[in-house]
Amino acid sequence: MPVRFAGALALATLVGRSAGAQIVRTEQVSGTSALLIAVHPVDERVVWASGARGTWVRTTDGGATWRTGRVPGADSLQFRDVYAVDSTTAFVLSIGNGPQSRIYRTVDGGATWTAQFTNDDPRGFFDCFAFWDGRRGVAIGDAVDSAMAMLHTRDGTQWTRVAPSALPTARPGEGSFAASGTCVTTRAGGQAWIVASNAGGGRVLHSGDFGTSWTFAAVPLTTRAGSGPQSVAFRDDRHGMVLGGGNDAQPGDTLIATTADGGRTWTARASPALARGVWGGVYVPRARVPTVVAVGPSGAAYSRDDGATWAAIDAMNYWSVGAASPAAAWAVGANGRITKLSGF
Repeated sequence: MPVRFAGALALATLVGRSAGAQIVRTEQVSGTSALLIAVHPVDERVVWASGARGTWVRTTDGGATWRTGRVPGADSLQFRDVYAVDSTTAFVLSIGNGPQSRIYRTVDGGATWTAQFTNDDPRGFFDCFAFWDGRRGVAIGDAVDSAMAMLHTRDGTQWTRVAPSALPTARPGEGSFAASGTCVTTRAGGQAWIVASNAGGGRVLHSGDFGTSWTFAAVPLTTRAGSGPQSVAFRDDRHGMVLGGGNDAQPGDTLIATTADGGRTWTARASPALARGVWGGVYVPRARVPTVVAVGPSGAAYSRDDGATWAAIDAMNYWSVGAASPAAAWAVGANGRITKLSGF
């Protein structure tokens, strides 16, 4: 039975910033020791996160209290992505070979869950998903042979496979990193971007028609087995960032690239000082200047100049980050960690 856990920890940490302003870190009590892998704020009060052991957590008061539970029959699964429609409706995606890759939905705040998709290809492995609204979404998986694996839903209840003929031909071993639930992002009007890679390099797929058709462009991030582009974020239809790293990230790797033309071309930028690179990144909505937050197992950092420079926030273990406003962002990670970030 899910239990409500009270209170953010009293200790808040201030992280220095220019002109006397400060980033505020507030550790919150998730109520679980499970690894938290993905997070999605609906607004400053409603936030969902998901992770290992079939775990989900939810707050409706900005993190003052969190409710936690497990999806029945999914205790062995890792929910590496979550999308929240509102305080009662959310989707989670689990990863793994064959039937371990699944999509569930709740419409009653986590009291019950419905399995919407179970992967029937033993070679298949789904990585992350994103939605334009509560009805329309897209999920991406690792390629099988030369065919990219993609699903879409048009009603929020049934998922169908996108025909390989509608997708770019996959390169050998190409796939997305299922590290933070941020390997695909969407914007209003049918815009979507997906980051994928193989040992030979990374690329970004783009759709402007709700996933009906796709183009792609190369990105200049360091890519090798176990390391490469992991996350993609856009602050408008033209300006975006790809962030990378991984277990095999090395000093001197190019971890960041930006675009100013909707993803047709990409330019390498400075890399944050995160030893294992960036696993998740997000632009902060409504920030006074464009601000992006990047997290990974070596900590969190932020940039206020589209990746030209970076400032450290902390050195905690994180997997993902989501932001609702300059006053409300959340980073999640090991041992049920949830850190609220504000002051951007």
